[in-house]
Amino acid sequence: MKAMVLKEYGDNAEFTLEEISTPSLKAGHVLVKVSAVSVNTVDTMIRQLGQENLPLSPDLPAVLGMDFAGTIESIGEGVDQYSVGDEVFGCAGGLVGIQGSLAEYMLADSKLIAKKPKSLSMREAAALPLVGITAYEGLHRANVSAGKTVLVHGGVGGVGHVAVQLASHMGAEVFTTVSDDDAAGIVEGYGAVAINYLKESVEDYVAKHTHKAGFDVVFDTVGGTNIANSFEAAALNGEVATTVSLLELDLSLAHFKGLSLHVVFMLIPMLHDVKREEHGAILQNLSELVDSGALTPLLDESQFSFSEAGQAYDHLVSGKATGKVVITV
Repeated sequence: MKAMVLKEYGDNAEFTLEEISTPSLKAGHVLVKVSAVSVNTVDTMIRQLGQENLPLSPDLPAVLGMDFAGTIESIGEGVDQYSVGDEVFGCAGGLVGIQGSLAEYMLADSKLIAKKPKSLSMREAAALPLVGITAYEGLHRANVSAGKTVLVHGGVGGVGHVAVQLASHMGAEVFTTVSDDDAAGIVEGYGAVAINYLKESVEDYVAKHTHKAGFDVVFDTVGGTNIANSFEAAALNGEVATTVSLLELDLSLAHFKGLSLHVVFMLIPMLHDVKREEHGAILQNLSELVDSGALTPLLDESQFSFSEAGQAYDHLVSGKATGKVVITV
């Protein structure tokens, strides 16, 4: 089968189109003919940093890619919930010891996949798994419920645009940070209140939208030093969920406000082979939400072919993408 293969890690690492062996079927798994692959920030980090700096990176030569949508070609022993020909999606590869989705075929643990939303194309479905699971986990761990005020940092980002829609579906009053009018229009279409963080300080928008009380839940999909803004924006005894906490952090403000901090790292089931079935269940839930009209993936307008995988990764790294970057296989 054909695959886009990475032979070195680094800022200038290039993918090359090569012929490699098709994965052998094994118990509990399905062989999927891949139709589309989305690019996530963690994928670009693996490409750049490699095993020395990011131990979850696969051995070289590597086939990256975590998210995919495709069609089941064959079924391993013990898998009875799927049939050959089923259209599925999931986040099931691209880490140490697991071939990724940038290939014509991939072997996927049946616990890590679900049937694709019927209302989405393969390209649209491939955009959802990692960001959808991350958003779902973050909101549930932060105890989002009807009537709560929720601030999502990065409302048109991969995780952010899903979190905004899911929080709204859960009955919360949703606010989200954006940087321009185009992004504001997108999130307002999801029912959220847009906050231009370039024009309003945290103090100002907390006062404006919460009468200085702060938000019940802050979901920080930007992370890094922005976590300090999340602590400032949260209400007393509020909840803060973050997807990026790889930094030294002063927790003094969190302490004095009695905040609960939730770090969401959705790769744990795949990396450690624990509770993988929970991801399959979340994906099935997301699929139903999509088909009911409650959730719509946001895709960047740029389109990339299989041989343009490197350009797709570069586009996401550039910061110019809106929503998810997807590669058609």
